[in-house]
Amino acid sequence: MKIALISPKGPLYRHRGGIFKKSLRYQPLTLTTLAALVPPELGAELSLYDEGIVELPNEIAADLIGMTVITGTAPRAYELAAHFRARGKTVVLGGPHVTLLPNEAAEHADSICVGYAEDSWPQLLRDFAAGSLKPAYYQSPDFTLDRPQMPFARRDLFDSRNFLTQAVFEATRSCAHDCEFCVAPAAWGRKQYQKPIDWVIRDIQQFGQKKILFVDLNLISDKEYARELFTRLIPLNIEWFGLSTVLLGHDRKFMELVARSGCKGLLLGLETVTPESLRDARKRFNASVDFRSVIDDLHQLGIAIQGCFVFGLDHDTPDVFQTTVEFAIETGIDLPRYAVLTPFPGTPLHARFEREGRILTRDWTLYDAQHVVFQPRNMSVRELAEGHERAWKQTYRWSAIGRRLWRAGNLRPLALTANTGYRFYAHNLHRFYNCDWPIDVIDRPRVAPDAAAAARVVCG
Repeated sequence: MKIALISPKGPLYRHRGGIFKKSLRYQPLTLTTLAALVPPELGAELSLYDEGIVELPNEIAADLIGMTVITGTAPRAYELAAHFRARGKTVVLGGPHVTLLPNEAAEHADSICVGYAEDSWPQLLRDFAAGSLKPAYYQSPDFTLDRPQMPFARRDLFDSRNFLTQAVFEATRSCAHDCEFCVAPAAWGRKQYQKPIDWVIRDIQQFGQKKILFVDLNLISDKEYARELFTRLIPLNIEWFGLSTVLLGHDRKFMELVARSGCKGLLLGLETVTPESLRDARKRFNASVDFRSVIDDLHQLGIAIQGCFVFGLDHDTPDVFQTTVEFAIETGIDLPRYAVLTPFPGTPLHARFEREGRILTRDWTLYDAQHVVFQPRNMSVRELAEGHERAWKQTYRWSAIGRRLWRAGNLRPLALTANTGYRFYAHNLHRFYNCDWPIDVIDRPRVAPDAAAAARVVCG
């Protein structure tokens, strides 16, 4: 049996002319995990393709093609599925978008995997080998990641030269919070799934790298689990980067443990400097800490910060862009990142905007957190799109980069490399904004009662 696994990409990421460079790419863990889960008794030959780094061949020698799909890449995945199915290939789709919209995805595939695939994917492959493939496979109600004998991801199946790092790991999945715009609780619920810590440590040890990345959505969601994990990391003498919430700031001793465990950088979902907008996003817990204090404390502990902000929340007005840029520079955030609020299908935000008639398009290629796909409440579509791009450019001027890194006390080469990569992104984002909104939509200043009916959208 020959199996090809593909990660299709959208306009911002596609290999030919794509905006992201190697300095911003880490090796995806999904495909290498799926490859490891292929039952050994099938004797399968595997090939992996990440369209962010390679051009897909027109013909792929495979009996079965599996694709992992996020919302922004769904149209590309469906295009590829049609192409390969027309050539007699069996196509299977899975991933967050398939879990959120299984009926839509099923129209484009021979079979779909809904939810996490540790059980369903191996069963699907066994059924395919036996000639009894089912139309859909679902995550079981008693799903768990507490499996000491799980195989390690097949990181060797990708060429390491194409990535900033291959040392990508995962200890947990999902998150206990219910932020309105987040895909995770809508797709997988608020239960955090945890891998055995012994298994996580063995995975890190067997790969043998001293600088690693955790891709968990919120490593500190379960504080006791996190405390044990961080304690076990100390003897490994590694440096790691990961994701957390600002709730970390409530416990100085816990922060010190994070630093002792080897943490050198954290992505923090700061989201907004507008307190009212935190309530909009159901992220009130962010207001329980002082952002400046958390940033200062982490910097004192030698931990760099990637601070993520969202523009377009209901209490955002046109001054939010400059205010946010000034905050990022003044506090010395090592790597600020900005996104446009995006109502991904299946989320409470999408349901609310749909009720309010504020969804402007269902062209999923534009659902990449860099396009405006809804009618903002307190600014026009144009103001949101242009303000977002302006914030990127102002933040990644050479002078702003220097001020931020000097304020953070972070003059390491990696910080400059990452900032240089984001500077390229900031100054090329306009080349990839491919939505031509009619003037009656782009300049409408506030929410109109008939916004959905009035929106005539032309997207290229």
